This record gives sequence, structure tokens and C-alpha cells, in this order.
Amino acid sequence: MSQHIYGIFDYHRLHQQFLHTIAYDALVWTSLHGLLVGDKSVQRSGSVPGVGLVHAPVALFPTPFPENHWREACELAPIFNELVDRVSLDATFLHDSLSRTKKADEFTSRLLDIHSMMIQINKKEEIRLGLHRSDYMLDEKTKSLLQVELNTIASSFASLSNLVTELHRYILSCHGKLLELDSKRIPANDAVNQYADALAKAWSEYNNPRAVIMIVVQAEERNMDGEAISVIYFRAGYTPDDYPSESEWRARLLMEQSSAVKCPSISYHLVGTKKIQQELAKPGVLERFLDNKDDIAKLRKCFAGLWSLDDSNIVRKAIERPELFVMKPQREGGGLVHPNFDLPTALLLFKNKERGEETYLTNPPNYFSGNNIYGDDVRETLLKLQKADSQEDAAYILMQRIFPSISATVLLRNGCWHKDHAISELGIFGTYLRNKNKVIMNEQSGYLMRTKVSSSDEGGVAAGFAVLDSVYLT
Repeated sequence: MSQHIYGIFDYHRLHQQFLHTIAYDALVWTSLHGLLVGDKSVQRSGSVPGVGLVHAPVALFPTPFPENHWREACELAPIFNELVDRVSLDATFLHDSLSRTKKADEFTSRLLDIHSMMIQINKKEEIRLGLHRSDYMLDEKTKSLLQVELNTIASSFASLSNLVTELHRYILSCHGKLLELDSKRIPANDAVNQYADALAKAWSEYNNPRAVIMIVVQAEERNMDGEAISVIYFRAGYTPDDYPSESEWRARLLMEQSSAVKCPSISYHLVGTKKIQQELAKPGVLERFLDNKDDIAKLRKCFAGLWSLDDSNIVRKAIERPELFVMKPQREGGGLVHPNFDLPTALLLFKNKERGEETYLTNPPNYFSGNNIYGDDVRETLLKLQKADSQEDAAYILMQRIFPSISATVLLRNGCWHKDHAISELGIFGTYLRNKNKVIMNEQSGYLMRTKVSSSDEGGVAAGFAVLDSVYLT
């Protein structure tokens, strides 16, 4: 992976005292403008509003990004919005594609069961609301914009990314001359208002002025950007930890049976699984859902290599060259067993964990790793899955590993800054609202830039691996 540190974007060239000054200004700005999250070190944080707050982890300066690829990513948003909606209506495709996953992944299986119940009672979602985010990396070798994943549930950070854009514009307005950077080159980001507008329009389409919008969040949510039923917006509900007992599953079923607009509906939720992403990348599949050849070509251009683990040739290549692949679970939020742990036992423990039977787990953090599997761990996991000779491989897909360019960055976390080398991932928000045959909105709705140190495989901001960033168009 080549290292590209050049010209005005070599932030490491800046004098220490100058960085101290900018970091101080940034910390004051975050405090005054609410670019804040709960501080995990404070016991009451997340349960009492206003108690135990700290600035969100951010990059001190925006990251350069080619304008042509930026426009390409923005143009893809409404196409992906429409694709999600059309795929969601094809129950046969969803169940056929996820049939093996259903046997291997209990969480996805439960979601499919709810979907089947909705089909049996002929439940129609006349009003369909999608708040999506499609994530991309710019591959250094091919200079191609490649999709990492498409999120249809809990597409987070609309509000904080909005504020980071304003923070960076503020920093450049104050120090731009010395930095030789123009604040106008940071594209506008109105994600939070556009998300709110989509929720409001869905409420309006429901046509009951006494109804309210319900936001489902995790217990002790530290990202406090919403308030607690015309519309149900799931800010949680995409991992087994969100459903620790049968009561949560009954609640999800009850909400799905209701007349409320779900964001996402159970079918939109299923479209966001990695297996569906992999199936859509197969030759000829997009034509099942879309008619416009130009739109299909644009989507195909951004697809990275995606394969099922029942493809023996690809599995063999991944075992031989694991550094070229990433192994991903079928859903968001991690929960993978650590590859060095005995697989059959770990899978049993994992299933117990999903059922909420935590008492069967001894020191669970040692058994479960992060969201994705990289490097030599790919080989180890694939070999153990082969030895297990079960259908558990259907709980994963293989993806081409993307190698983005490395840039100089200054990271600000817990009031301290430090220089590092980093890679970035661009997320484009999309809003989609349809009432029967009428499309009310289908728009690109702001963006999220996440930057992490180049030595880290994982990339979650909330998990502590990455920081929030913004785009500087080049």
C-alpha cells in the first residue's frame, strides 16, 4: 500500500504550537455547538441528559477527496434508495438468497420468520421510509470508488457528521490562509435536517395529527441526538444484543404488525444483510430490479468483489492469499467468534449469547472479536469452517479487500491530539419515502467521513477505532 503524503495536506508539517492553538479552538467549538457524546468513564453518562459529556472523536482537519469520485458517490444514492425499495418487495428473492444464512445465523433467521408472518397475514407497507447510508472507499491501485456496504438500519451519525463539517469550515475560516486551504472546498452537509425532514414527511403521509414518532434506541445510548406512532425509527435493533430476550422479539413483531411506518421495515432490514449485497453483485441480478441501463452500470462500477463461502475456488484463493480478502458477517454490529477459539464450541456459545443465555458464557469478550476478519485470521477461520463441515459458513461472505491511499492526519480524542497516518471511508446518506405508487422523496442527504489509523483493521467510531471527519474536494 503506497503512502501519499503531499503538499498542503501534509498536516504533519505544521508546527506543534500551531496545532495546540487549533486543537484548543476546536475543543471550544465542540463544547459550544453540541459536538458531544456520552463519556463512558462517567457512570451516569447515557442515563441522565447533560451528565458526563465529552467531545466526539474527530479529525482536526478535513481529508482530501477527489471531486469526481465525490460526485459519483452522491449520484449513486438515489439509485441505491430505489434498489432497496424494489428488492424489499421481492419476498422470493429475499428468502431464496438467505435460505442458507437462515440455517447458520439465528438472528437473521428470526428476522426472516417475522417477514414470513407478514406475508402470511398479507401485511402491506403502503408507506415505506428508508434512511440509508452507503459506505465507500477509494481503491488506490485502481483509482475506483468501491462500495464497502449498504446500511438500511441505524444509519448513524447524521447529526454529528453535520457538525464536523461545520467545525472544519470554522477552522479553515480562522486558519485557512496559513493552511492554504479554502473552507468553500468542504461540501455542505445538511444530513440531520434532511433526516428530520424525511421523518416529518412520513408522519405527514400517515395523516394523523395526533400520532407521534417513536425512536427505538439502545439502553444508555451515548449518542444523544433523538427524542423519545405514526413512524417507528429504529436507531437500534440490528444486533443480537438489542434482543436479549423473547420480549424484545415480541415487541419487534408487534411493531411490524402495526400500521405505523417502520424505518426500516422488516423487508428493508433484510435487504441490508451482506448476503443480499453479495447476491446483487452477481451478473444479471440487478436487471431483475432496475430498468435503466445507465443506473445499472453505475452500480456495477462501484461493486467490490463479493463471494459466497460455497464458492470453493474463491475460498481456496482466500486461504492462499488471505491479505487480499475480508471476511464479513451477514449483519451489522459484529459478534464474530475469534478465529483462534475452538469453532464448534464458540458457535454454540454464540447461539446461547443470541438467546440471552449469558450465564453459559465465561468471560465473553475473549470469545468474540470485532466486526470483520482480516489477514491470517481469514485463513484460520476458513480452515476451521472447512473442518467443522457444517453450514455455519453461510453466516459469512468474502469480500475483496480495498486498499485506500494513506494520508497524514491529526486525530483529536478525549481532549488530546496526535499525528498519525490514516485511511478514510466515505458514507453517503440517502432518504427515500414512498406512499403506494407515489415517490415522495428520493435524495442524497448529506455524508459521513470516518478516518482511522492505517494500522487498524476495524473502523467504528463508537467502538473507538475511528474519528469523525469531513471531505475537502480536490
